[in-house]
Amino acid sequence: MPLATLSPCAYIAHMIDLLLRLVSGDPTATHDVDDRIALAALLVEAAQADGVYEPGERAQIQRILAARYGLQSAEAAELCAAGEAAQAEAVDLVQFTRAVKAAVPYEQRLGVIEALWEVIYADGAREMHESALMRKLCGLLHVEDRDCGVARQRVVARLGLD
Repeated sequence: MPLATLSPCAYIAHMIDLLLRLVSGDPTATHDVDDRIALAALLVEAAQADGVYEPGERAQIQRILAARYGLQSAEAAELCAAGEAAQAEAVDLVQFTRAVKAAVPYEQRLGVIEALWEVIYADGAREMHESALMRKLCGLLHVEDRDCGVARQRVVARLGLD
């Protein structure tokens, strides 16, 4: 369940629970994240960066996951749902970027950056919050700014934008 839909009391209880798990050293609080779920969560984060998570963005995420992992549409939808759940429960993005960085060599991480840009441009526009998120993700994924810019340009050209 997205945190934004929780009542204030439920939200506070959820945050206290997360804090207690982190402080207590509970392994479920800092568990290793499957790299496929991590990528799905990052794609969801990109889709939500402008404050709106549209069906077209969800469909784009599912297409990306299906193509990347050779999944059927139902499997891609399940992976997308797992990414949505992981993203909703996450305290930060580091666990996701760490999992992707560990599983994906640098050259292939550029494909991850392109996938993130494709989700951002799924609604045909790029907002300031989305650009800020991409700068942050590129840093966390250790992708150079120049390579991130080139990846964005490839996506813009492929989608016929600008």
